[in-house]
Amino acid sequence: MSAHDQLLVVIDPVARRSDGESVRIAKDVLCGGSEAKICLPEGPEEFARALARRGSRRPVVVGDDRALLRAVMLLHRDRWLGDGALGLVPVGPSVDLAHSLGVPRGAVAAARAVLDGVVRRLDLLEDESDGVVLGDLSIPATPLPANGHAGTSVWDTCRSLVRTLVRPVPPAVIRTHRLRVEADGVLLADLDRVVEGVTVRADGGRAEVTVHPGASASPLTAKALTVTVSGPDFRYRADTQITGPVHTRTWTLRPGAWGLTLPATGGVASGG
Repeated sequence: MSAHDQLLVVIDPVARRSDGESVRIAKDVLCGGSEAKICLPEGPEEFARALARRGSRRPVVVGDDRALLRAVMLLHRDRWLGDGALGLVPVGPSVDLAHSLGVPRGAVAAARAVLDGVVRRLDLLEDESDGVVLGDLSIPATPLPANGHAGTSVWDTCRSLVRTLVRPVPPAVIRTHRLRVEADGVLLADLDRVVEGVTVRADGGRAEVTVHPGASASPLTAKALTVTVSGPDFRYRADTQITGPVHTRTWTLRPGAWGLTLPATGGVASGG
């Protein structure tokens, strides 16, 4: 049996708790078509150890977008992604990023793509602290709730609904920032003018940078290999994660830096 048929299947605990049936289906398909070693980590540390001990086996993650990002970050830091390829079966509460990259919907289709698909090389953005962005990067990010974590609970939603019913909803406030934005050293925005936001995403071997000045001004766009944003404390959303506040951050595009196994037929995944 070839090394391609020897899999290390890491099943994220969030996937097991949120959709045990899809996890079971994915495991049955993967084990039926390969020599698969199953790992059931209980947290991020065990997740990292499982990937670090993969040996010659091809890693496959059964989990949501957060599990995908965690795996890519760990394997990128390990300098393995340049030659290897990751398999993914999206299961969990948030899988939009996985599907946007071309991973099929449904446990059976995604597991079969892992077994029979082809490797596509995709771009990523890397910052100076080894953080990675696979999809979109945006500033400003959605404000964090008081507990410091993104997302809302059922009780938060209920409280919000009650507040809405008992008092009028105030108009949305557009937050502005004073940011210095440079694309390959070319200045797109400086601290003397406010901006409503900045977006960055990989696009055909370059990072597409868009600065939104606000009011009636047209957005400024550029394509570059490096993007630096600096200024007063700001937060940013990278894929599913909100980070900050930071004073400055530089993102560098890494063309074709990682491989993802996708269906052999169909459109080319975005981001590569």
